[in-house]
Amino acid sequence: MDEQTRTRLWAPWRLDYIKDPERAKAPQTGTGCFLCDLAADPAQDAERLVVARRGPAVAVLNRFPYNNGHLLVAPREHRGDLTDLSPEQSAACQSLLSDLCAVLREVLNAQGFNIGLNLGAVAGAGLPGHLHWHLVPRWPGDGNFMTVTANASVIPQSLGTLRDLLRDHPRLGDP
Repeated sequence: MDEQTRTRLWAPWRLDYIKDPERAKAPQTGTGCFLCDLAADPAQDAERLVVARRGPAVAVLNRFPYNNGHLLVAPREHRGDLTDLSPEQSAACQSLLSDLCAVLREVLNAQGFNIGLNLGAVAGAGLPGHLHWHLVPRWPGDGNFMTVTANASVIPQSLGTLRDLLRDHPRLGDP
């Protein structure tokens, strides 16, 4: 490999965001909530990067990931707080998070995870009306100079390819 090839970072999916940030957003059906929109039509799961549906819960790839395999897990109904979840919704989200960790360990060789839930705008929730967990796989040494000096992440796999790998895993089917 020549020197020029070794120094390039390819992130072709970012071009949509750079050229037109509005177009790069998740497809909308009109509810104003991108998670409700993503969960609305199972026939559009591939386009919307939905990885799994489990009863009242859904998992979707983050379009602007911190790391390869960054997923969002949410109730399919619009709920803004943990106290708004039914026991079934809460159990489905937690079960899906657990199974996704196992799948990411197997498929991506993830060796750790950051799992976070921001409740309310003051806590950093970008979508305060629809709670969702961020599931971010981690590997030794994945925090490198790029995030510190260039405020950039290096994602080694396209979102569509990763979605296809995860979507068909038998552990993510309905229990």
